[in-house]
Amino acid sequence: MNRLAIARSSLITSLRRYSRSWGLWLVLLAGPVGARFMVARDDGTGVQVAIRDHLPIMTSGMLGVSLGIVVSTLLLPVAYLYLRSNVMRRQPWQIEEVSAASRMAIALGRWAADASVMLGMLATLTLAGCFLGWLIVSGPFDVVVISWTLWLIAAPSLIGVAAIRILFDAVRLTRGAWGDVAFFILWLVSIAMPAAVSDLPTSFSVNMYDFPGFVRPMVGTAPSSGPDFSIGSTNALKPGRVRLDVFEGLYAEGYIASRFAWAGIAVLIAALAGLLYQPHVARRRGRVATAVDRWLAAGPPPAVVAEAPPAHGIALPLAGLVLGEFRLIGSGRLFLLAAAAAAVAGLFGDYRHIGSPAALLLLIFGLVAHAGRSEARGLLALTQTTFLSPMLRRLAFVMAGSGWALLLALPAAAIRLSVEPMLLALAVGAGASLVAMALATISRSAFAPRLVLLVLWYGYLST
Repeated sequence: MNRLAIARSSLITSLRRYSRSWGLWLVLLAGPVGARFMVARDDGTGVQVAIRDHLPIMTSGMLGVSLGIVVSTLLLPVAYLYLRSNVMRRQPWQIEEVSAASRMAIALGRWAADASVMLGMLATLTLAGCFLGWLIVSGPFDVVVISWTLWLIAAPSLIGVAAIRILFDAVRLTRGAWGDVAFFILWLVSIAMPAAVSDLPTSFSVNMYDFPGFVRPMVGTAPSSGPDFSIGSTNALKPGRVRLDVFEGLYAEGYIASRFAWAGIAVLIAALAGLLYQPHVARRRGRVATAVDRWLAAGPPPAVVAEAPPAHGIALPLAGLVLGEFRLIGSGRLFLLAAAAAAVAGLFGDYRHIGSPAALLLLIFGLVAHAGRSEARGLLALTQTTFLSPMLRRLAFVMAGSGWALLLALPAAAIRLSVEPMLLALAVGAGASLVAMALATISRSAFAPRLVLLVLWYGYLST
């Protein structure tokens, strides 16, 4: 079969499936709606791209750079979240894996469709940025400059995320939760590495460390003397704006070449996904792995007693439901062992910096797993027939998650003779439970709440 024809067929089929998805139109609207919040106002509201604790003067070039930096750093998890949870998450692999079609051609076609959607979102953001620039730009208003600077920074990052999604879908290990964790780690590394080499002179090799492409437009051609820029938010923002020559960094040696190189690497990653594609097969586990899984499992339910009398209703059905949710969140010996380790970690150092993040990280996986199970479409239809409504079950889930957070903070509160760990745990546990249940209710899966909560956990750990 002709590989070009297969890639073209895969591209057209994927784009047609995207066009029938209402989520695509939400993504295309996200740029125009969120553009104003991506640029900081004089009072500091909005996403701040600051240089030496000062906001930059918003020229046409700086507006494009600001929008591009926000997209390529803070919004990459959102792009990955959409790509992994949209209508394309279900593929006819039962048919494709037994056909003679080239897996590389199929992967490249799907990557091209994903990249087209990401670039379509960037195009709507460009239109919104131009309209915003017409209102707020200081100096000459130039549509070409806004578009060029925005696309130069953000486009390689977006198509790179599309390629990573194709690669993760090709490998068995990263098709599920491990892929989300791997992307979260890659995202953190992609932000940390450019900042680590910002004090080096510009060159193609140095700029290749900067996958998001945000360092050189901020520091220019000269080596940075330290972390004199910030992205996101800062409490040390000083009054007054400073002028930044963004073109000094954009046209620095090796920067533009590195952006095109990252775009080429994205194509290679998508092709590599086709070469590494692993079919969906049931793997036979070894005796040791099977024994470990059996020991860590929650264990079989108690044996059925045929002569047992009918169960009676309980006086407090909501309390029984909360207890049931509590057990299901913490099911399995592995969770209990990790919970014991998190509780012990809270005994050392400042609970806000050690114990609380450890407990929250554990709760994220427990909460998300159970929320994804309980909000699955088939099970949700069944729970709607029970005595208590699904909304009460969701309330019980939040109460049970908060209970786990309080239980993990209890040793720290006891040894310190203080209620502060308990209050912090209650707020963090309730917030994580609400986010997990809300996103699981919307997405009907565990993927969206897991990635969002991991990003929020990193922000919580950093602050």
